[in-house]
Amino acid sequence: MRVIIAGGSGFIGQALCRSLVRDGIEVMVLSRSGPGRRAGPGVTFVPYDGRSGEGWFHLLDGALALVNLAGANIASGYWTEARKKSILESRLRAGRAVMDALSRTSARPAVLIQGSATGYYGDRGGVPTDEEAPAGTGFLAEVASRWEASTEKAEALGLRRVVVRTAVVLGPGGGALPRMLAPYRFFIGGPLGTGRQYFPWIHLDDEVAAIRFLIERPEAAGPYNLAAPGAVTQEELAVAIGRALGRPHFLRAPETALRLLLGEMAQELFLNGVRAVPARLAELGFSFRFGTIAAALADILQPRRSAHDG
Repeated sequence: MRVIIAGGSGFIGQALCRSLVRDGIEVMVLSRSGPGRRAGPGVTFVPYDGRSGEGWFHLLDGALALVNLAGANIASGYWTEARKKSILESRLRAGRAVMDALSRTSARPAVLIQGSATGYYGDRGGVPTDEEAPAGTGFLAEVASRWEASTEKAEALGLRRVVVRTAVVLGPGGGALPRMLAPYRFFIGGPLGTGRQYFPWIHLDDEVAAIRFLIERPEAAGPYNLAAPGAVTQEELAVAIGRALGRPHFLRAPETALRLLLGEMAQELFLNGVRAVPARLAELGFSFRFGTIAAALADILQPRRSAHDG
């Protein structure tokens, strides 16, 4: 069996590669650098121009899945207009490449996993938000909506398409968590803004497990919230991090200061919130290993993590 991944060098993509390879599945990672190189047994980097299916569309023949997670990191720099355009265009180009590849062959994969984010819903306050909710407003909602739409025509080709609306992924060695923990390690941690806004999150192991679950379930199609059922507010998150690290968690970051420092990014990433509910995953019978933020942090912060040993 073979899985092709766009965005396989990212935080989620690398973990997905490791999981697939452990089960004997061949992984092809679309790469704009280092064509032909290998990243250990079972993973091959394939030349990719970032905008078309040229040179790799033939790999779709007999593939188990095509996974599109490709896109520039939304939190890697201040949101200038140029940076916002890069964030959006990186996702739209990947979507065009996927559609170009699919259009070039009739031997298509069993399923397309299309990346998205819980930012799709915009700012929802404390209202439980499942997959039936419409798109919200704001830059992140626009990015998620257009990212999803970039491959929607795959369904007209008769392909099963699953859209994974992913929350903030917490795991060891990367992602958002190291930056979240830093203030607490220096005894200056605490809630962001009012602390009442909801923070959607998911453990990296559950993110990978959910993607694989959706690949393997032939009845799975459409959008799925990949967010832990144990939703927390920024206040509750601060308490959980403080307890996990044995550090104080009372130093609040004022909204005004965050806006002055980070501009629009502060509002959308930290001051807005959505209480994303994984309703459709629950309907299919998916079981989260880490349903509470306390359990997730305890697992991630322990010195040795047996789930990733070897």
